[in-house]
Amino acid sequence: MIEKRIKINNLNISNRVVMPPMCMYSAGDDGIATDFHVLHYTTRAIGGVGLLIQEATAVEPEGRITVNDLGIWDDGQIENLKSIVDHVHQYGTKMGIQLAHAGRKAQLPKAYAPSRIAYEGYEMPTEMTKDDIHRVIHKFKLAARRARLAGYDLVEVHAAHGYLINEFLSPLSNKRTDEYKDGTLFLEQVLKAVREEWPIEKPLCVRVTAEEYMDEGLHPHDLARIINRVKGLGVDLVDVSSGGNYKVTIKLFSGYQLGFAETIRKETGLPVIGGGLIEDIDTAEAAIHSGKCDMVYLGRLLLRDPYFVINQMDVEYPKPYIRGKKKT
Repeated sequence: MIEKRIKINNLNISNRVVMPPMCMYSAGDDGIATDFHVLHYTTRAIGGVGLLIQEATAVEPEGRITVNDLGIWDDGQIENLKSIVDHVHQYGTKMGIQLAHAGRKAQLPKAYAPSRIAYEGYEMPTEMTKDDIHRVIHKFKLAARRARLAGYDLVEVHAAHGYLINEFLSPLSNKRTDEYKDGTLFLEQVLKAVREEWPIEKPLCVRVTAEEYMDEGLHPHDLARIINRVKGLGVDLVDVSSGGNYKVTIKLFSGYQLGFAETIRKETGLPVIGGGLIEDIDTAEAAIHSGKCDMVYLGRLLLRDPYFVINQMDVEYPKPYIRGKKKT
């Protein structure tokens, strides 16, 4: 089943394997994509991955995790981003982009957050005013316009891993007393702004932290309720992850986040991407076959082996490499 095509909104994807966003920290201070990024993503496209979702790409300079993050806050960044998309499309792979703001986890001189609560080991962030909130929402809108102009097939809004939107959603990091104490309001407004520029026929995905591993934090049923509240804004897909808002010990094993994905899939009725340290084709296949998720993300595995898909799955082998195909 993992080789089977899938259609999300109007987007046909050749198989169920996704390379999730993984920061490469390889851009310059200007946030412009480099030759490395073109090679990095194109290699996985040649390797047969159905959908690539580009690493966290900051909607404003203050929203970067580091000064070497990719950016999409300026029109001058579009050309090089389009080069990534165009190269990937040559090999039949679909290309998404994760629009992101690091919030209190920005390793920069000034970080913003919903409340003055520092991430462990980081500087105290500045609590966002309503003007700050409205500015960032508008930045997401402009970023979606640039993503459209660059030709991406899918936009993913980053609401996971303790970054800004997750900080608003979580009671662990949001102690506001105004209307934004309801952190879903911020997510709603971001999604509305993105959909003003992102075509309705193109998929909109949200990446979520479905489990914060703390009693007072968010859990899968909480995220399902949040998604059910916003899915009518044009959400087509949920990318399910966990952790990142506080430093906690997580029991890791192959597919450790698949149960969270299954809960969200069942309770929202939306297709989901699931995974978590999956290292072999059998586990990935079982995740799809059992109904835990609709697509599987393979992160670190695809960093080590960009040709995992063509070597392990019954998909078309790239003609230039056909002499290297293993005999079965």
